[in-house]
Amino acid sequence: MRVDLHNHTPLCNHATGSPREFIKEAINQNIDIFGFSDHAPMEFDKKYRMSFSQMKEYEEKIKSLKEEFKDKIDIRVGYEVDFLPGFIDKRVIKAKVDYLIGSVHFIKKWGFDNPEFIGEWKNKDIDKIYEEYFEAVKNMAKSGLFQIVGHLDLIKVFNFKPKKDIRLLAKEAIKEIKRANMVVELNSAGFRKPVNEPYPSKELLQLCYEEQIEITFGSDAHKIGDIGYKYSDIISIAKEIGYKNCVSFINKDRVLHNF
Repeated sequence: MRVDLHNHTPLCNHATGSPREFIKEAINQNIDIFGFSDHAPMEFDKKYRMSFSQMKEYEEKIKSLKEEFKDKIDIRVGYEVDFLPGFIDKRVIKAKVDYLIGSVHFIKKWGFDNPEFIGEWKNKDIDKIYEEYFEAVKNMAKSGLFQIVGHLDLIKVFNFKPKKDIRLLAKEAIKEIKRANMVVELNSAGFRKPVNEPYPSKELLQLCYEEQIEITFGSDAHKIGDIGYKYSDIISIAKEIGYKNCVSFINKDRVLHNF
């Protein structure tokens, strides 16, 4: 079973290709379950996400395509939600969708993974930033609002690495993810970034496996060519660690699949 739950639409203002085109490519890639999880609206960083007024349009469009393509592929709908205290909106959290991906893209309103703000890295203590990042991930898990952890170690995107052992930096966050009964996605987008490896790294995926945290898969596609990108590589990594199953969600209920 090929599962890919993390994909975007042009409503986020930084993706190209229609949802219909994405679905057709997913079918070409022999993906069985394909999920859209576009960037949820919030009253911050508005130019990189849909507006609250577009939520209905988004959900209805994907659900319509789900019905249209039901004989060829299983379509799911969700949101990728930024965990940014003070900006998490009940309209998103209570949306009638299949799942919510909780992601940390901001540290104190600094968009650390945005090339627009990469210059700020030179003024930072990298170990300190990693500590703050994983503290945010821990708090995101504690919130109990989300089903999936988005790109667990996104902080490494530009290949700025800490001096401290990443396993120690992430350990408490991973334990909190387990306590929250969340799923970690194995996300291939890191292969398209300067770090050139998936999220999470093998070291952190190993910790997740030891904690018996279940996984899912995501291309994090923002264009047609991203769909299914390096899928065989992330499957191989998961199997190498010891995983045999992945999960998807229907109405926020977990479904187990072999891969």
